[in-house]
Parts: sequence; C-alpha cells; structure tokens
Amino acid sequence: MNLTEYVQQVSLEDFGKEFRHQAVWNRRLRSTGGRFFPKDGHLDFNPKHLEEQGLEVFRKIVRHELCHYHLYFEKKGYRHKDRDFKELLAAVDGFRYAPSLQQTAKPSLLYTCQSCGQVYQRRRRIDLKKYRCGRCKGALKQDR
Repeated sequence: MNLTEYVQQVSLEDFGKEFRHQAVWNRRLRSTGGRFFPKDGHLDFNPKHLEEQGLEVFRKIVRHELCHYHLYFEKKGYRHKDRDFKELLAAVDGFRYAPSLQQTAKPSLLYTCQSCGQVYQRRRRIDLKKYRCGRCKGALKQDR
C-alpha cells in the first residue's frame, strides 16, 4: 500500500470522509511530522517518524494533517489556534505536536585558549590563524 492509499484509508476510517489529493514523503522535513498545502490540497509527511516511532505514532500524525485538510475544505477554522481544529483533533485522537526525532549528533570540535584555558565547543572548524580567545585574546589550539 502506498502513502496516498494509506492516508485515504485513515481518512475514511477515522473521519468518515474521502481524501481526494496526493500524499507524498518529504525527507527534508526536520521539526515537523507533516504539512498541509491549502493551495493544491496535498500533504507532505516525514518518513523518519514512521521509521523511528512506528505506525501507531505515524497514524496520529496523519490524523493531525487530515484535520487541517478536512476543515479547510469545509471552510472551517483549520489553523492550530482555531477552536474547530482543536475540537476535531481531540475527537480523532491526533497529535497536537509531532514527537521529537532522534537527533543525529554532529561531531563537536573543542578549542582551548593557550593563555587562560577557556574552552570553546564548536561544530564548524575555526581558522586558528584568524581567530583568538574572546576572553583574553590568547591563541587557540584544537583539542579534537
């Protein structure tokens, strides 16, 4: 079963209404489980939620996006702040916010001032010829 068929099934089972547009995977989504596009009616979903948290959690994310979808086409309040949205979301047991994903930790770099010992933790490299310690203007050295 593809994603659009799954969303159609959830829509019929949980809302009793048809989903008539497309649902697509979007790996670029970072902090959200899905998005609704009022302009053309399609839904984007983050596949990482399904992979990491399972079908039960993903179904609640689908319900959340379908709340936006159905309320928009019924010309009711479809935004997060609207009462119609909050009531429908509670009725179908959808997530208000998508649960956090595991963060892929980038390796951090440590720099130490050779004069005062101040430690700086960075994700990006520092040009040691160009930058100095912010506290005492001493030279920096890279620890790892």
